[in-house]
Amino acid sequence: MLIRNIKKLVAVETRRRAKVAGADMGTLACIEEAFLLIKEGLIADFGPMQDAPVPDEPVIDATGRMVFPAFCDSHTHVVYAGSRELEYMDKIRGLSYEEIARRGGGILHSVKRLHDTTEEALYREALARVDEMMTSGTGAVEIKSGYGLSVEDELKMLRVVRRLKESSPLTVRATFLGAHAVPAAYIGRRTEYVDAIINDMLPPIAAEGLADYVDVFCERGFFTVEDTERILTAARTYGLGVKVHANQLSRSGGIQAGVKYGAVSVDHLDFTGEEEIDCLKQADTMPVLLPGSNFFLSQPYPPARAMIDAGLPVALASNYNPGSSPSGDMKFVLSLACIQMQMTPEEAIQAATLNGAYAMGLSDTHGSISRGKIANVFITKPVPTIEFIPYAFTSPLVDTLILNGQPEIVAGVRCGKSDGG
Repeated sequence: MLIRNIKKLVAVETRRRAKVAGADMGTLACIEEAFLLIKEGLIADFGPMQDAPVPDEPVIDATGRMVFPAFCDSHTHVVYAGSRELEYMDKIRGLSYEEIARRGGGILHSVKRLHDTTEEALYREALARVDEMMTSGTGAVEIKSGYGLSVEDELKMLRVVRRLKESSPLTVRATFLGAHAVPAAYIGRRTEYVDAIINDMLPPIAAEGLADYVDVFCERGFFTVEDTERILTAARTYGLGVKVHANQLSRSGGIQAGVKYGAVSVDHLDFTGEEEIDCLKQADTMPVLLPGSNFFLSQPYPPARAMIDAGLPVALASNYNPGSSPSGDMKFVLSLACIQMQMTPEEAIQAATLNGAYAMGLSDTHGSISRGKIANVFITKPVPTIEFIPYAFTSPLVDTLILNGQPEIVAGVRCGKSDGG
């Protein structure tokens, strides 16, 4: 496939980088009036139109349009049953996330619904959500468990994620988040539940190869630093990567625990000060910010500007889930990053592409326009500037999504949607 007459080819790399940090995040390499050549599912070549090869393969004319690397959404919970819009009303009435959880809502509400839902029904719901995410330009996604909280139901969730890996053109990473909340049966016995995660859940998950990562919600009222370290230690004995939900509601110590255990990412980070920033500066751990949750919960946003100015990388992800961020639209995430966290459009794009890929262990193959990388790109509708992408935050601007070198969305319509067979 040859894409010709590209108005602007965005996020090109002639020398690959694993991630981009600090002031470098504000520099986004682009080529005006460009071509992009795709062969065998990979990016084969790119450059100015004057150097374009004579076409001997299918051609797409991108006159007036831009081409971006597909978004890499490194934090989602899209395998869930039903929705939680009634809690939305509780939020409007002023109840906090923690108050809703104490009343039996929140994560535990989703746990009950998931338990009562078949694997097939969960798969169908989740497949519709990942198809929806594709229409806004997402090409790679991490999907967490964590609404099971029992051996049977955590396995059920992760088997659904495996089916999504097999049937969706998206690149999918699976994360075991058994330490998402303490289930009702273990209230007052949190340490025993941590024992169950380590002794009863991790072994079959590892045996079936169902997870790439293990995550822990290290937070006040959920899991302590000691709990987190126990679970991460066990995860590493199985050769699994680790992540941490950290500092969403308080300065929980989750960032330091993640860095100590070599986490590929620590996520949320709403409560982050100089101590945490200094800790991250000494590490290869990616800070992942989830502004969709801050928007939905009306909570203060993480200090993205301070992190970048201190020389850190940051990634952006949607946190698509039923309780605190019921959207997988990464373009809206870019808008929130720019408007609410004072990130520039260039920084936000880097955070949602290459740095998002890094937070999934995918930056060797995803997240930028680079020769030899997987051809996951999207072609915009006619747009005047890069800045227009986060500026026009409700406008559908993705015209064509190409994944693994094949068109998957054309003019907003899904091509050859899988039936899961």
